[in-house]
Amino acid sequence: MPKHAFNRSRRARRFSTGGAVTACSLALACTAVLGAAQAADAAPAASAVAGTPAASTAKTTYVVRLGDHLASIARTHNVPGGWQAIAAANKLSSPYIIRPGQVLILPTGSSSIKKTVSAPAAKTAPASSGVIYANNLDGWIKHSLAVMKQHGIPGSYNGIYRNVMRESSGNPKAINLWDSNAAKGIPSKGLLQVIDPTFRAYHVPGTSWDIYDPVANITAACNYAYHRYGSIDNVNGPY
Repeated sequence: MPKHAFNRSRRARRFSTGGAVTACSLALACTAVLGAAQAADAAPAASAVAGTPAASTAKTTYVVRLGDHLASIARTHNVPGGWQAIAAANKLSSPYIIRPGQVLILPTGSSSIKKTVSAPAAKTAPASSGVIYANNLDGWIKHSLAVMKQHGIPGSYNGIYRNVMRESSGNPKAINLWDSNAAKGIPSKGLLQVIDPTFRAYHVPGTSWDIYDPVANITAACNYAYHRYGSIDNVNGPY
């Protein structure tokens, strides 16, 4: 990817948030509340990922285990349509949180697996076995690190935090509207100031396709840094 995939400058950055221009605002925008997603027998919701094949209501089910994520489940059970099809079948939306003990419907055509235990038994799974991340910079970084670990993407908390504070001061809605990329119509966006082409190229399955989604933005940026520099930890300035 071109070196300007993430935008930097020796001059102070200026970002626009909701039409108002601020100088690296430290305000943190909220994302959707991380509630437990429930399995559904109905057809996919209208908010399901665009382009996802229609999911079946067949009762092939899977009980989520600690460490699972949608991409790993789809890969392990050869789910037609991938993780997006699972999300659609269960009416899951960004940030696609699943928890141990949760029952997921798998679309028709998925590999045959042992049927789930009854719903009442699934509900008795210890609540403490799941991980709930805080809806703030600390939680976003920790959530991203968990996704990165699943996909073999290196990086540390300190490496991510250092770069986030330099690029956006921790504002997930930050956007650069004045540099050369902005002039081309592809301004840098989000916590790690990613342009749309880079975000699409290095997007990590199981995260949102919304470039402003904190976890998706961090994870895609770290994936880019991994392929170009070996790790986000190796980035200490313009990259």
